[in-house]
Amino acid sequence: MAQPRKKLGSILRALGIVDENQLQTALQHQQENGCKLGEALIELQYATQVQITQALARQFGIPYVDLSKGEIAKEVIDTVSKSVAEEHNIIPVKKTAKSLIVAMIDPLDLVTLDELKFILGCEVECALTTPDAMSAAIAKYYGVDQNALEEMYTALTETDIYTGDAAIEEEEIKEDEDDDAPVIRLVTLIISEALKNRASDIHVEPLATKLRVRYRVDGMCFEVDSPPKRLQGSILSRIKIMSDMNIAERRVPQDGRIKLTLQGRDIDLRVSALPCYHGESVVMRILDKEKALVSLSDLGFDEIDYDRFQRIIKKPNGIFLVTGPTGSGKTTTLYAALKELNRPDVKIITAENPVEYNIAGINQCQVRHEIGLNFANILRAMLRQAPNVVLVGEIRDQETAEIAIQAALTGHLVFSTLHTNDAPGALTRLIDMGVKPFLASSAVQAILAQRLVRKLCPKCKQIANPTDSELASISLTRETVRAARIYGPVGCDECKQNGYRGRLGIYELMEMSPPIRELAFNRASTMKIRDEAQISGGMTTLQQDGIKKILSGLCSIPEILRVTHAKG
Repeated sequence: MAQPRKKLGSILRALGIVDENQLQTALQHQQENGCKLGEALIELQYATQVQITQALARQFGIPYVDLSKGEIAKEVIDTVSKSVAEEHNIIPVKKTAKSLIVAMIDPLDLVTLDELKFILGCEVECALTTPDAMSAAIAKYYGVDQNALEEMYTALTETDIYTGDAAIEEEEIKEDEDDDAPVIRLVTLIISEALKNRASDIHVEPLATKLRVRYRVDGMCFEVDSPPKRLQGSILSRIKIMSDMNIAERRVPQDGRIKLTLQGRDIDLRVSALPCYHGESVVMRILDKEKALVSLSDLGFDEIDYDRFQRIIKKPNGIFLVTGPTGSGKTTTLYAALKELNRPDVKIITAENPVEYNIAGINQCQVRHEIGLNFANILRAMLRQAPNVVLVGEIRDQETAEIAIQAALTGHLVFSTLHTNDAPGALTRLIDMGVKPFLASSAVQAILAQRLVRKLCPKCKQIANPTDSELASISLTRETVRAARIYGPVGCDECKQNGYRGRLGIYELMEMSPPIRELAFNRASTMKIRDEAQISGGMTTLQQDGIKKILSGLCSIPEILRVTHAKG
């Protein structure tokens, strides 16, 4: 008789990775969020991806493989095509006389194993690896060489491409489409390279003599090998077809969306086309659900602000505003807060323009201005749905602001964004919009201003010796940093020689206190509210939070100055 399979929790306990209390907390988290136990343990930071995967391998009696170590032979990789590897999220690791061993991330995915046996015509055995290692390995073994774009540009000839000079009939191009068409492969390659480079946006910009392609990585644009000018019409037409735009219309701005699977991940691209002097400028915003839906603990709050944030978002009513410029991570922060509040006993409704990421368990509404479905109208309707928590994508006019405030005053917790430079400025912005001061001062619970800064590359950062003037620029002195180590950027292959890799947030969290409410009621200036927030509310400014990141070795002085500008 077969031995019953040991439970994952028992294995982790036996290995000393978790204790009984942590296991019970994780089981409760699993029940509340409808996730797997391993996912719960990782989210609670009780165990790592590697520890969970190794325990699963032990539970199912299959090997664990670390794909980051060693090289897989080319003849083994060639047994599985790129499309099969990406579609099924697997990678071949070893070939034996009888079978092919493939790495997977789910030991219960027996359907994939059966499909692979059929596709490959041989016996297939399973080994386990982590999701992160799988994504990296697929990109490494099935990605393209650094010079692939340049080689493809050179290889394409006039006969391979659509002319793009005259208005093109959409049906005519669709008839000629097939997966091997050179321009189709080229556009897919541009998107794939952007993912490999961790880009958040792809900019395709027609200039006088060339078609410039730039990727935005960690908030900064850099140019990649650009296609010849003759390919402009073909590439732009292909992108517009993929995003369901009208390719014959080149005089007005258009918006679209592309959904595709690349490198084993489901990727959404929000596409914007804007007519310019030399042709349509296209920007594709990459919406990667894996990277965007992060937990609160991953946002980069310091301990005090994290505890305050947790307490504020659990209040039963009031408005919580997140402010900052475009691309400062406001949506990511709000989604992290909603993810924290998303439970079966809480009804959450959002009004967004557009809905960027779908979150299970949350009712999300899309703004559609063409039929009069704006933020204000959705907000009015959603209040009749008896929600506990409401998210309004942006407060941009008096009408939306007043309805949001009424919602907050009638027992709803309202999240929204506002475009101001700092937290105190949000109160005066609401009053300038036409909201009565007594409503703004009583409804708002807290305001969070934020920016994204580039993290120093952990592989190559080195201790810096800042000058006295550099220290003074961020209100530090030689004495205050004597015990701390300040690091600066260097550059290596890991970070593409720029010294930075990844981003984290710096935050300014202003919690409303009675003195601040009184100042807002009396229409006090932003400066007075800021001073009071620092005295009575314990508010840390953006630059002060940036200084903490510098002293903890995560960021450099020039990077904090680049983002915060003002002193103090």
